[in-house]
Amino acid sequence: QVQLVESGGGLVQAGGSLGLSCALSGGPFSIYTMGWYRQVPGKQRELVASITTTADTNYADFVKGRFTISRHSAKNSVSLQMNSLKPEDTAVYFCNARWSKIGRDHWGQGTQVTVSS
Repeated sequence: QVQLVESGGGLVQAGGSLGLSCALSGGPFSIYTMGWYRQVPGKQRELVASITTTADTNYADFVKGRFTISRHSAKNSVSLQMNSLKPEDTAVYFCNARWSKIGRDHWGQGTQVTVSS
């Protein structure tokens, strides 16, 4: 059974930086496109960034130039470095692993990121 365990997050002032990490266990990391999503109460979960098995990246327009997603195959993990944080970045951030071949998704439990103004 694939499990995703997130770490990082917390409280930071606007303009600051935070890093998130997500470790995958119970499955072959190399087959998964990894992504970070976020959700605020009352809104749909939205894609923040993703990275494919060949390290191609995709970013939501609202984080381009501020966030960087990386995959670390030796550690079966993916990270999200968040710089120049804004109060509107406040959300619960979820790690996602997608096996595109069969359309299967796995989710982490989520980690809270709060940016104070």
